Amino acid sequence: MKKLALFSVTLMSLMLLTSCEAVETIFKAGMWWGIIVVVGILGLILWLFSRGKNS
Repeated sequence: MKKLALFSVTLMSLMLLTSCEAVETIFKAGMWWGIIVVVGILGLILWLFSRGKNS
């Protein structure tokens, strides 16, 4: 049942979006995930450095 739902969503998105719009959507999502990951890693590094200096 899950495969059928995934297939139907994929098929609908392929029919509704042109190829350029689909690629644009994928790159926008990738860009935002990249920004979130970089900010998270920088925050973790800064937190670790500040924690080490306080101890």
